[in-house]
Amino acid sequence: MKRVIFDIANVNFFNEIKFNIDGYFSDKKVSRFGNYKIYIKSIFFVMLAVFSYTTILFSPVPLGILLCLYILLGTVFAGIGFNVMHDGGHGSYSRKNWLNEIAGYSLNLMGGNIFIWKNKHNCNHHNYTNVEGLDDDIDIKPWVRTHLSQPKHWYHRYQHIYALGLYGLTHLNWVFIGDFKKYFSKKIGNTDLLRMNLKEHFIFWISKALFITLFLVIPIVQFGFWKAFIGYILMSFVCGFILGIVFQLAHLVEDAEFPLPLENSNKLEKTWVLHQIATTANFAIKNKFIFWFTGGLNFQVVHHLFPKISHIHYPAINKLIKATCFKYNVKYTEYSGFFRALHSHIFFLKRIGSH
Repeated sequence: MKRVIFDIANVNFFNEIKFNIDGYFSDKKVSRFGNYKIYIKSIFFVMLAVFSYTTILFSPVPLGILLCLYILLGTVFAGIGFNVMHDGGHGSYSRKNWLNEIAGYSLNLMGGNIFIWKNKHNCNHHNYTNVEGLDDDIDIKPWVRTHLSQPKHWYHRYQHIYALGLYGLTHLNWVFIGDFKKYFSKKIGNTDLLRMNLKEHFIFWISKALFITLFLVIPIVQFGFWKAFIGYILMSFVCGFILGIVFQLAHLVEDAEFPLPLENSNKLEKTWVLHQIATTANFAIKNKFIFWFTGGLNFQVVHHLFPKISHIHYPAINKLIKATCFKYNVKYTEYSGFFRALHSHIFFLKRIGSH
C-alpha cells in the first residue's frame, strides 16, 4: 500500500500548544511521567485483581457471589488496561523504561500481547486515527459498520440497537481471534506487522498459554467446567464492554471526522495535529471517577496529541489546548457528560447503518 502522508502547513498552531505545555511543566516543576498517584492506583487495581482471583479459586462461595467476583475481576482488568498497561505501552507510566515495560506486559497477563498492541495502537491508530484501512481500531466489520466506505449489509440498519451488546465480545475476540489473526497474517489492517524476534514469538505463546491456564484450566479443575466457563465468559464480557464503550465514545461519535487520503496523492488534507483533533472527542471531563477509572482516556484529544505524557496531567493540559484551539478557531469536540457522548455514538451508528 502506498504510504499515506499528512499536510505540513499550520505548524505555528502546534508549536504554540507545545510551548504552552512546556511552560506548564517548567512552572510547576513536575515530570511529564507518572508519579505516586499512578503508582498507588496501580497497586490498588493489582491487589483487587489478586483478591478477586484468589477468592474465586479458594473460597467456597455461593454461585451468585462467585459470578459477582468474576464481574469484579472483569472490571479490574479494564482498570488495569486503562491505567497501567496503556500508560506503560506509551512509555509515559514512568521515566524508567524497565518500569514502562513491566506495566505494558500487564496486557499479556490479561490475555493480550503488548508487541502486537504497540503496532496496532501506537503506530496505526495514533498515526492514522479514523482512516479506513489503516486504523484497525475502527474495523468492527462485518457486524458493525463504522465508515461509509465499508460494505453495507441489511442488518446494519439495526446496529445502533445491537452494537453495545457486541462490544462485550471485545476482549474475547482480542484474546482468541484478533491477536492470532495478526500473528499469522503478519498484517494489521492494510499494513505490515513489525517483524517479531524469537523472544517476542516465545512471549506470545507462553503468555497465551499462561492466561488460558490461569483463567480457564485451573478454575475448571477447581470447581468444574460450567462454573468456570460461565464465570470466564462473564468476566471477559464485562471487560470487553467497558473497553469497547470507552474507545467508541472517543472516536465513533457524530462530531468526529473520518478523512480519506486524496486519490491522486495519497495525502490527507489536514496536518497530523489537526487530524488528531478532528477525529477524537473528549467526554465527561468534569467527572472525577470516570477520569480516575479510565486513566484519563475521557481526555482523548489530549492523549492523541501527547501520548507520551502521563494521563495524570491531562486535566491541566486540556485547558491549554482548548484555549489555543479557540485562538486559532480550531473545532474542539467535547461532550459534557458520559450519556451525552453515548447518545452521540448511538446516533452515529444509526446514521452510518442507514446510508
